[in-house]
Amino acid sequence: MNNIIYKSCTLEKELVNILELQNENHYSSLSAGEIVSQGFLTCTHSLELLRNLNDVAPHIIATSNNKVIAYLLTMTATAERDLPFLKPMFNEFRKIAYKDKTISGYNYLIVGQVCIAKGFRGQGILEENYHLYKTLYRDKFDFAITEIATRNERSLKAHKRIGFKEIHRYFSPEGEEWSIVILDW
Repeated sequence: MNNIIYKSCTLEKELVNILELQNENHYSSLSAGEIVSQGFLTCTHSLELLRNLNDVAPHIIATSNNKVIAYLLTMTATAERDLPFLKPMFNEFRKIAYKDKTISGYNYLIVGQVCIAKGFRGQGILEENYHLYKTLYRDKFDFAITEIATRNERSLKAHKRIGFKEIHRYFSPEGEEWSIVILDW
């Protein structure tokens, strides 16, 4: 069994490992079969952007042999200015009512992206990353929220298993359908 450590991202090397894992699992690097069976990532980040996001709320990672094998990126509402491609999501947050107000009226934490390295899937690593995420952030934020491309069935199922609930669907200007899901602590 691999010796897996779950922790907050603290080192530059870990940020670089996240980028490597991200590039390996971006839809442009996968076959059509892999996209359907394994899921996919829709965006990539720069090292500077990952570092800036991490400075606000550290990303959650799992490491094995000092290499990142899984990550859960964190973002706050301040990321809107740095990530113009997420503008449609933030616009939806201003329209969607949740309980007694719009999403944008809450202090929420956005799951920026999750990824598990191919050789480590199906071992409960995503669940453990989310357990640490919840432990670290539930007293600072009202809930966690993210959007998942509806064609990414593996990710939708995994997030539902963890306890995320769908609260809204919409189409981005590019025509992608997104499911907005929330993990209310």
